[in-house]
Amino acid sequence: MSRATRLSQLTLLAIACFCSNPAIWAQTSDSQTGDANASWTATTDSQGDNVNPTRTIESHTQSGNRTLDKQTVQRRGSDGEFEFDQGIEKETLQINASTTRIITRRFGRDGNGVKTLLQVMEEERHRLPGGDANVASSTSNADANGNLQLIRRQTEETKKINKDVEETNTTVMFPSPNGGLTPAMKIQERRTRASEDTVESQTTTLRPDGAGNWQVDEIRQATARQEGKNRSTEERISRADSEGRLGEVSRAVSKESESASGDKRATVETYSIDVPGSVPDGRLHLVERATTTGRVSSTGQQSTEQQVEQPNPGDPGSGLQVTILTSDNVRPGPSGAQAMRIIQMRDANGSFGVVSVDTTKSDNVHAIQVQIAPSEQPK
Repeated sequence: MSRATRLSQLTLLAIACFCSNPAIWAQTSDSQTGDANASWTATTDSQGDNVNPTRTIESHTQSGNRTLDKQTVQRRGSDGEFEFDQGIEKETLQINASTTRIITRRFGRDGNGVKTLLQVMEEERHRLPGGDANVASSTSNADANGNLQLIRRQTEETKKINKDVEETNTTVMFPSPNGGLTPAMKIQERRTRASEDTVESQTTTLRPDGAGNWQVDEIRQATARQEGKNRSTEERISRADSEGRLGEVSRAVSKESESASGDKRATVETYSIDVPGSVPDGRLHLVERATTTGRVSSTGQQSTEQQVEQPNPGDPGSGLQVTILTSDNVRPGPSGAQAMRIIQMRDANGSFGVVSVDTTKSDNVHAIQVQIAPSEQPK
């Protein structure tokens, strides 16, 4: 389920530089191609207004039952050369037909600028007969001496109730002051195929109160409808207040369509009780509209344009105004692909200025894909 959120300039730049470059979209799609020896590399150079340039190097290697994805972010040092800043390595092992083990390692820099291990996440997934599944994961952080300390453990159990209903129960545990781990959060999700083209879900999050009793903290209700190449989704979020009373705090509505020529369009509208520059009145207000259009030319070139509209904090009653413009272009070639992403933002004077430019080169055309809408479909 897609949820558009209000982004600060800092968050947007972080996403543009580290998370949203087009090459990342293919880490999942490439791993599903079935090519046992598939591999690719992609390099993205990011420049922004008053931001130190960065370079992101990604690689995907698949051989036999082992897949390795790496992402390294470099920043320009005082000598003008790029140096290591942070990195992620994700190793996936297909143990057998029903068991998958995933180990994710996060790296950073120590006080001397040396690459050091910061965190390890281990996950094991089991597919069971009848469509059931369970997942066990743990997260450990490195302490000052480099030793890993367990900070989180999570278990998920998915059961197929019948052909149209599936339930997943998740328990999250954190270290207890008295030693060991104690449950800190429970998540109950129920997914139902209401009709051939409609899927409904409800996700309930519970947390313990001071007496150790589990109380509902949040409920998410979502509906997804698929009609040919058109899709719509709606998600409502309700949260408990200080007295435990549930109230709706946000709603997101998205619509996706594809024309006969293959052009795509996606719109996401987000409503919230919190409006920048306004005193909350307990009602939902439209706080963001993101509209994205995309097309693929006869030569395979992909292009997308997105505009984000948000309220003016200085005059929230005047409606939405365009605040962010993003354009993506991907050009395939005989030796791979090249991509460019340009992000512009409205300044205090109402003019748009470029705040980020990303250029990506890859040796595999499938490593760069522009995604204009959520990929999930009703199951």
